[in-house]
Amino acid sequence: MTSPLILGLESSCDDTAAALLRGRDVLASVVLGQTQLHAEFGGVVPEIAARAHAERLDGAIEQALDEAKVTLPDIDAIAVTAGPGLIGGVLSGVMMAKGLSTGLGKPLIGVNHLAGHALTPRLTDSLTYPYLMLLVSGGHCQFLVVRSAQDFTRLGGTIDDAPGEAFDKTARLLGLPQPGGPSVEHVARNGDEKRFRFPRPLLDRAGCDLSFSGLKTALLRQRDQLIAEKSGLTEQDRNDMCAGFQAAVRDVLAEKTRRAIALYLAESPAEPALAVAGGVAANMALRTVLESVCADSSIRFTAPPLKLCTDNAAMIAYAGSELFAAGITDDMTLSARPRWPLDKTAVPLIGSGKKGAKG
Repeated sequence: MTSPLILGLESSCDDTAAALLRGRDVLASVVLGQTQLHAEFGGVVPEIAARAHAERLDGAIEQALDEAKVTLPDIDAIAVTAGPGLIGGVLSGVMMAKGLSTGLGKPLIGVNHLAGHALTPRLTDSLTYPYLMLLVSGGHCQFLVVRSAQDFTRLGGTIDDAPGEAFDKTARLLGLPQPGGPSVEHVARNGDEKRFRFPRPLLDRAGCDLSFSGLKTALLRQRDQLIAEKSGLTEQDRNDMCAGFQAAVRDVLAEKTRRAIALYLAESPAEPALAVAGGVAANMALRTVLESVCADSSIRFTAPPLKLCTDNAAMIAYAGSELFAAGITDDMTLSARPRWPLDKTAVPLIGSGKKGAKG
């Protein structure tokens, strides 16, 4: 039996994406970035992002259809990110998906953006359940035991800034371009990670929770101290601070990953594996240390190709395909959600507001 053709849409932050997927074959994956639109502001401006999504989604879909050499009536179902994310962007995608679903008479599937990342190793490496996932991105950082497309157990996560946020803030503090992750990684290659010893937050606390806010503050103080002493920063100062910052993030993630692996292995999974996904998973220094941690524990390590680590619609289409196979679809009451935790039984790490749990 031929697998259904799934159209995936992603618009939760600053990438407008559309993809077409059949089974595990990605027939087309289009990502229209917005870096230039936000460059002068030093970060993503939600209103600008939402407007750009509304203007670009139809073009992204058309491009994906052309690349896949299919037409809209060929689609069997439409999967769309329904949260969490910047609400204007999420709403743009949901409304587009609803319009297509109504016009084509095709099923609609609302997908949790985090589930898209968490299920990507199923798409790229055919991992079997349950596996351990380190989801590490611009807005999120969690250790999850992935048991199915709907069943996630959180072992720990960040109690404040996500690593991606910390990388972005570090780049801004040091006058480096956004997005901060690639900029800091590039500069760190020419730095001495031992010159500045930044803190390794929460290593003295049991468990798998993480914190990166204090690390960013320590870098700010070091920067200000150097400026006061030398009336400015040299290129080598920036290189060394980036290297020291990246080393601190690396060491924290390595130790917390060891703890998460121990908890996961206590369940005696048949084919133990750790997968890392999300934008920060593109950082090669972090990938290398996590691969080493897995080798020490004799479990498989996997990370998606770099193009599938950052936000994309192929992961949304795949997550949607698993839900569709399980008979799970949505109707026109599907709503855009700024917050949507994967583990609904876990206590929120950061707290709740009127919009629901953040973590």
